[in-house]
Amino acid sequence: MKQYRKWSLASLLVCMILWTSCDSISMKDVVVSAPQVLSFSPESGSVGSEIVITGEYLDDVVSATIGGEKVTILQKVSNERLSLKVTSNAKSGKIVLSNSIGDGVSEANFTIEYPAPAISATGMPTEVEMGNKLLLSGTHMNVISAVLFTAEGHTTGNEATILSQSENEILVKIPYVESDKASITFKYFNGTSEVETPLESAPQMVVARYEPNVTTSAFEAAKIGDIIVLSGTYLNKIDKVLLGDLECNITLQNENELKFAVPSSENYVDGDNTMALKISYFDGREVHTLTDAFVVKVPFVYFWENKKAYGQGRDVEEMSSFFSPETGLVYANSDWREKVDPISYSYQAATCSAANKPAVSESEYNSVNPYFFFSGVNAGQLQINSPAASASQLKNFYWFNNSANEYRVTGANGNCYGTPVLTFLYLDPANSKSKALADKVKNGTLDNIDEATFPIDVDAKTCGEISIASMKTSLNTDVWANGIFTVGVAKKATVDAVILILYYNVNGSTSNVAENVKRIGLLHIKTVDFKMWNNTNAPSSSSVEFDMYWQKKDYDYSKVQ
Repeated sequence: MKQYRKWSLASLLVCMILWTSCDSISMKDVVVSAPQVLSFSPESGSVGSEIVITGEYLDDVVSATIGGEKVTILQKVSNERLSLKVTSNAKSGKIVLSNSIGDGVSEANFTIEYPAPAISATGMPTEVEMGNKLLLSGTHMNVISAVLFTAEGHTTGNEATILSQSENEILVKIPYVESDKASITFKYFNGTSEVETPLESAPQMVVARYEPNVTTSAFEAAKIGDIIVLSGTYLNKIDKVLLGDLECNITLQNENELKFAVPSSENYVDGDNTMALKISYFDGREVHTLTDAFVVKVPFVYFWENKKAYGQGRDVEEMSSFFSPETGLVYANSDWREKVDPISYSYQAATCSAANKPAVSESEYNSVNPYFFFSGVNAGQLQINSPAASASQLKNFYWFNNSANEYRVTGANGNCYGTPVLTFLYLDPANSKSKALADKVKNGTLDNIDEATFPIDVDAKTCGEISIASMKTSLNTDVWANGIFTVGVAKKATVDAVILILYYNVNGSTSNVAENVKRIGLLHIKTVDFKMWNNTNAPSSSSVEFDMYWQKKDYDYSKVQ
């Protein structure tokens, strides 16, 4: 059936203008018709075969069927030629091409053949690496719908990825196989159903798996963040290192060495955590246990090492003055308002009713992590301070080297108490009990801080048999660095001082410093870079380097025997 479009006078005029203005525009036949199939070749073929059709009005063909079943249009070469691909659902019968006008039907039938594919041993390699490409030659390779590699001793094969195929060749990517020898079978459509070539007569080849082999067999107990080194062969094939169900971060990996970091987890318990150390490879299809007894040591205390905090001087780039033993972070002065002590910034002087007497709610008090800071005093000394001990200290800290009040961390030149209540005691080595505790801290042998190791006797005002009656809300260098520094003279020196720190609950510190203790900590001040700010006698540009031990859980007086 042919149709002819009607042209209006206006349309003809437009066309005439276009013809005269642009000689390169050619006129296209305006006749629109259903497709016409004049011939096709070949007359028979199998699934995957290409059929070339000649005819008329083939440009606008939108679908094709063979035997009533839809097949793929490969290419529209011209208005007189196109090609089809025989799909597995096709049946012997007429070829029908369709467009928006109608259908074109072939006079002859196309005959679907269902040959079985056969592999050629000629040129086939005897060994190939798993994951590499493999080109297989043979006959009727175009009918293959799947290539399976079945490992020796197994009955179910793993399907390879088909990269390309033609009648005589098929290119695949070798899949995972469970052993080093595999049989190759094909799936194809036999006219009734999809079948598989027999496994018993299938050709075999060696699949080089290059399985990782870890020769490291002894593992010492490790801490979170420690780097563990594995040695062996083909370690570059490892996908994951697992500690229990935790995936470890691999920091280095090559064929003979792999390094990973011990991961953190909320599920660890304090003390020894015994877990299985495993490696996963071949896209997670195989998992090998290296040891069932890998020990992750989680300390009973927080331990923060090699921290550095600065005094309130504005002539240093690192205006980072506030250290929290709860988080282990030294906070920049610019973070004080939002991250360090937003409660104090909100209430200012009203944060406490008096020194070390919080006037805020318990939830507000507990929302602020405990912290302390160092500052210079007029006597030319450096001082460690409790935030709630003084209303005149915090305003002297700036977050920018500018003396305007807006750059004070408190935002104003006015009184402002900090929220957390702390007290300090220098562990004088002249006292045998204080020295014994200080030595544990310096030697790194302090394993725990709890009610058993640090029993507090409220009546006797002792903590771990050490008198705490003289705990102070601030301590100067003439106490914990006596004789080391001279007023007005800059000096960097090793101090090696240990200070006991008590952190109190919302009830604050009373006349009995042993009451209301919430956490216990031990500060090891190692080095002080004693400097003057603007050449004054106040050493507020000094920096302090230290380690810190801190109790993990709130003190429970009911556990004290």
